[in-house]
This record gives sequence, C-alpha cells and structure tokens, in this order.
Amino acid sequence: MPDEIKEKVRLEIGHVLFLDIVGYSKLLIHEQSGRLQKLKEIVWATEQFREAQAAGKLLRLPTGDGGALVFRTSPEAPVLCAQEISRALKLHPELPVRMGIHSGPVNEVSDLNEQANMAGAGINIAQRVMDCGDAGHILLSKRVADDIDDYSEWRPHLHDLGDCEVKHGVRLHLFNLYGDDFGNPAMPGKLQRIVEEKAAPDHPALPAKRAGLPWPVVALLLAAALATGAFFFLRGSRSSSPPPVAQVVEKTTAAPEKSIAVLPFGNLSDEKANAYFADGVQDEILTNLAKIADLKVISRTSVMQYKTGAQRNVREIGQQLGVAHLLEGSVQRAAGKVRVNAQLIDARTDAHQWAQVYDRPLDDVFAIQSEIARTIADQLQAKLSPSEKKAIEQAPTTDLAAFDLYSRGKSLLLTASFSATGERDRRQAIELLDEAVNRDPSFFAAYCQLAFAHEQFYATRGSDHTPARLALAEAAVQAATRLRPDAAETHLARAQYLYYGLRDYAGALAELEIAWRALPNDPRLFELTGFILRRHGQQEEGLQKLQRAVELDPRNLFTLQQIAFSYQFLGRYAEAIAALDRASVIAPDNVETRANRGLWYMCWKADTRPLHQTIDAILAERPGAIVSAADTWFSCALAERDPAAVEAALVAVGDNPCWNEGVLNLSRSFGEGLLARLTKDDARARTAFEAARAQQEKIVQAQPDYGPALCVLGLIDAALGRKDLALEEGRRAIALTPVEKDVVNGSRVLQYFAITAAWAGEKELALQQLEAGLRAPNASAMLSYGALKLFPFWDPLRGDPRFEKIVQSLAPKD
Repeated sequence: MPDEIKEKVRLEIGHVLFLDIVGYSKLLIHEQSGRLQKLKEIVWATEQFREAQAAGKLLRLPTGDGGALVFRTSPEAPVLCAQEISRALKLHPELPVRMGIHSGPVNEVSDLNEQANMAGAGINIAQRVMDCGDAGHILLSKRVADDIDDYSEWRPHLHDLGDCEVKHGVRLHLFNLYGDDFGNPAMPGKLQRIVEEKAAPDHPALPAKRAGLPWPVVALLLAAALATGAFFFLRGSRSSSPPPVAQVVEKTTAAPEKSIAVLPFGNLSDEKANAYFADGVQDEILTNLAKIADLKVISRTSVMQYKTGAQRNVREIGQQLGVAHLLEGSVQRAAGKVRVNAQLIDARTDAHQWAQVYDRPLDDVFAIQSEIARTIADQLQAKLSPSEKKAIEQAPTTDLAAFDLYSRGKSLLLTASFSATGERDRRQAIELLDEAVNRDPSFFAAYCQLAFAHEQFYATRGSDHTPARLALAEAAVQAATRLRPDAAETHLARAQYLYYGLRDYAGALAELEIAWRALPNDPRLFELTGFILRRHGQQEEGLQKLQRAVELDPRNLFTLQQIAFSYQFLGRYAEAIAALDRASVIAPDNVETRANRGLWYMCWKADTRPLHQTIDAILAERPGAIVSAADTWFSCALAERDPAAVEAALVAVGDNPCWNEGVLNLSRSFGEGLLARLTKDDARARTAFEAARAQQEKIVQAQPDYGPALCVLGLIDAALGRKDLALEEGRRAIALTPVEKDVVNGSRVLQYFAITAAWAGEKELALQQLEAGLRAPNASAMLSYGALKLFPFWDPLRGDPRFEKIVQSLAPKD
C-alpha cells in the first residue's frame, strides 16, 4: 500500500448509534421532510449530542430515512443519547424510530465534496443491529452490552435476545435495552418469528450450512470479527447465558392480565340531561375498581375521548391504553327506574367474557355499581382485601340529586385546565358541589372535589388568593377527614391542601406516602409528586414523576399538557411541542392544545405563521370554540401588531384574562390598553389602564400579601406613568414571593418586573432584571426569544445594543 494511502487509513474505535424512521418510504414527500425535521430536532436537543458536538467528538452521517452518529468519546455516549431520544419519542407517537448501537473500527475519509465522512465495519454492523429491531427498539451488539454491563445502572435494562442472522449470513448476538420510560420491551418481530419457528412441533430440521463461502463474504466476516471480537478475548465472555424461549415470549405480553379501562357509558335515556348521570355511573364503577390494589385501572381522564356514539376498535383501544380488558355499558333512566347494561371484553381477542343487564329501582343504582365492580374483580381473579371489599360496597351518597350535581361538577373540573374558560367552569363546579354537600352533608367524594376546586382558585390561577378562599378549601378537607379519617383519598386531599394551600412540600409528600400504601398505582399520586418537585426547583425529577403518571395513565390529556409545561419551564420548546403533539393525537379537537402548540412555536422561533394558521382553522371549523383559545389568539394578533385582529380577539376573550402565565393574569381592560397603544390612542389607553387598575386594586386589597397580584398592579401603574409606585410594588412583589419558597411564582414576578422597569423608563434596571429573569430557574414564555422579538411589551428597550444582543443570544441555533 502506498505511504500516502496508509496515512489516510487510520482505524479507530467509533461508538455508533444508527437510527431510522420505520415506514418512511410509505410517507408522502412533505410528510417525509416533516418527520425528518422533527427527528433532527429531537436528536440535536439531547445532551450527549450537544456535548460531543461542542467537543469536536461527533460525526453525523445522514441517510435518506435517518442517519448515524459516530461518537469518539465513550462506549456509553451513544447509549445515553439513544435513551434521551427514546424518552423524547414517547411523547411523539407519530414518529416511529428504531435504533441500533455498536462499537467497532471506523476510519475517517473524504467524500466527493472533500467533506469529512466515516466508513468501516463499526458503522456497517450498527446498521445491521438496527435492522433487527422494530419501532421503539434500542438494540445493542454484544460488544456494547459487555462494555456497559460493568455499570450497575445499565445492568437491569439489558435483556439478552440471543443470536439474529443478518445480511450475508452474519450472526449477531443482540441485547434489547429498555426501562420504564424508554425503549420497547416487546421482542423484535424478526427474532419472534425465529422463536416461533423453532418452537413449532412440526418444524423441519434445517439443512446444514455449507462450509465454504465466497471470498467477498469471508472478507466481510473477517472485518466483523475484528470489529466485534478483538476485545472479547481481553474481557472474557458474559457470565449470563441467553434466556430460555419461555422467558423471551413472556416479555412480549404488553398489558398486565389484571388491567382494565372503563369506557364512557352510553346514555339511552330520553332526556339528554341524563348524560351526566351516565357519566357518574361509569365514574363510580371506575372509582370502585381503582380501590383494588391488585388491578391496574385507567383513569377517567384517559378514557373520556372514547365517545359512546363512535364505532370502537376494541383491540386498538386496548393497545393505546395498555390494558387487557375493557368494560363497556349503557344507562337508561326513566320513571323511577334504571337499566344498566355492562359487558366485559378481552381487548386482545375482542371476545366477550361477561355481560349483564340490571333492571332496578332508581335508588338501587349504587348497589348496581358495587355489584359490577365486584363481578369484574372476580372475572379478572383480583384479590380483594377486607378493607377494599368494604370500600367498594360503600355507596358514595344516598341522595340521587346530590349524585347528579356531583357528577356534573366533577366533569367540569376535569375539563377546566388549559382553557380560557377554566375560571368560569371552576366557579360553576363549586356551585354544583356546594349544592351536593348541602343536600347530603356526608358526601365524602364531593368534599374532596370541592376542596380541590377551591385550591385551584387559590393557588393555580391566582385569581382569588385570599384567606377566605383558603378557609373554604380547609373546611372541605376537614369535612372529608371527619367522614373518613383513614381513607387513602383523605390523605390525598390533605396532600393537595398542604401543597396548593400552604406550600408545605414536606407535609404534602408525607401525606402522599401514606396514600401510596393503599393506592400504589394511582397516577394522581405521581402527578402531584411531580408538581411538588417541580415547584420546589427539582425540575427534572418532577418531570420524571409526571412521565411515570402517564405510563400508568397513557392518554391522560391533563398530565400530558403538564409534561409540556415542564419542558416549557425548562426552556425546551421542541420537547414541549412534542408533548402537545402527543396530546393532540389523543384529543385532536382540543382547541387549547392546538393553539398553545402554535404559541410555543412562536415563542421558540419568533414565527407566528403556524399559530395564525391554527387560529384561522379553528375559526373556520368551529367559530364558537375560539373562546377557549381567545387569549392565545390575542397573543398572536399582538405579536403581528394587527389592531383589527387584537380587537376581534378581545371580543372573544369576554370577561376572561387576555393573557395569563400561571398566576399572572392580565385582564381584558389591560388588553384594551395595549390595543390603544398600538393605534397611538393615548387617551383611550389611559382610560383602559385606569379600568384595569381599578379591577386589580380590588384584587390586591383582598390579598395584600400576594406577590403575583401586586406584580400585575405594578405593571399597570408603570403603564399609567406612576413610576415610583410601580417600582415599589414590583420590588415588594419579589420580596413576597421568594424563589427559594416557590420556584414557579418566584421566577414569574422577578421576570415581569423587567417589563415594569422598562415601562417606567428605567432602562438600566430593566436590562438587569431581564438578565436576572433569564437566569431564573423557571423559564417564562414572556422572556422567550419570540416574545422578546415580537411583543410590544418590550418596545421601550428596542434599539438598545444590549437588548438586541440578549435577543439574538436566545435565537434557535439550528
């Protein structure tokens, strides 16, 4: 070999992650480019990619439907990267990706364009490993599995698959990498077929392989041996042998045998108002089953989208929810009687396992619900403890009218989050629940819901952070405690009160620990734990708990929306949008989710076009539905500085806030002031801001020590030219809301004070606060690249080189 060629062929060990999109060739051209772009965004957002790229230790090799990443760092780097990618893809179900990892010899070459490229057996084998997998799989060669088996954190996630024959008759020993929140535990289809063929009793003997092979194949096998075998002699073989066939087949079972979802019951009553009654029957059966620790029961939030009027694909629903069984039914109520029809279906085979029609007097409906729950438990062979049996037999109330009121109130609370009309819905829910407990003062479940509704007003929306509201929440919790002091639901209600009402994180976690003993698989406990950790500054840990809640409750729209918020709080807009995309798959008609996706894209990219198109689509499809996303419409119109659109959006806003970020709510009057500023109408602006101040002053007088309310008042006073008062109110708001106590609210008042300072003409202070706000532990949409670039809030700072430099530093890098 000539010396100049020898110099160029320098073999090194590369750690290769190969990935592609399954079914890519079947997509339309515009779909292909869109999926590839999304995959690129996810990959580039991973920590391993960014670190290796920054260190100059990464080479990217694009292919038509994916690509290869060659890490020159450590054998663990591609594994960690694949884990990050897989977790992100869990929130992006329309993007089926498989991955293969191998470490082996590679050499750097130049392509026809004199660009750096890589070749070698290491890359070829990684692709062969990947080819053995299906969507979601992370497959490892034995070489990589040996490398990371020394680390205790990886060992539980390595699952030996044995050998798989690939191209040219090469046999690769493969491992499947998966955990609770990454990878695919199912056996790859290619290997499953091999197992089934070998397990078949009439499987003919395979003919012996010929000893001789063509020279090109021998050369390839030699390269593979050098790539995979050289280090095995130094390290020795793994102590564990491949699992027996029975073990591998068992791992393919996706849903636990004792798992069930209770789908919405049909309302066959003549009066459509009885739909809430049917919902209540379904919910009570579900609640009873959820009290059985031996069962996995999907929450009502996850099953709400499976409407009764639509044709149901039982197998598909079972797969989507991760359950083996479904309960369907209908309710007919008339003339003091009720008919409940229930049927249990095996979601894996579509076979009906049990069915029963109950014709009873109306006041016997609660006994029917208990009977159905006990029968389902028997059918699924679930173990019932004496306390669980007693809990199931206990009727929620003896008053049917109270039960109707409770069912309506609970349904409103389930759909109030993430909506511009959420405050109105919560007020209506409280009225209904108050009436329910007035009719039946022993209605335990109604008190729990009532406490939660009051806590939402007090803490989450921040519109009524008054001692009176907190006292109402406390009274409801105390009533529930008196009725059932030892119930797990009581400890959950106490945990919610300690968290939302008192910000007593340790106390709330202690109550959750008690509740967990009786409700070990209840997703609400993981969800609340995630909220507590997130607000306490443990953002990543909180996100993990929310992801665990979704594993238990895979189609819970609210939890998916909260996962999206967690990513937004971390400033990771690509992942936030991916989470909203998953939510949209579950509820494609949810206008709030669709609109917020566009809003966050605008915050990320400073591009209003997707949001504008979404708003146009909502207005064209269902004009009345825009009310739920009117605040987002307002944000789009404001960013585009379109006065006519701003005015139209404010009409849709009605009495709701025109902008809210957590507990910071800007009223419609405030929005009218911004509109007047856009049109240079100073007199109208002053009138609007004066009206906004009168409204906000009442809020502050009712809760004088609540920082977020004072922060908004300071912003209004700055708009009115009351500089000293505005700055004083902003500073006091920060003092009342320390970040150490509440990461979310503390960050917000700190961040919005930058706007107050800018409007008060204190440019230096505004820039200092802006920089401090960007360093805060919880990212704000108002301080995103898109908001800083487009919103008129920041106009007093435009043109200042320091401000423009800050804005440019936030621009997306891709």
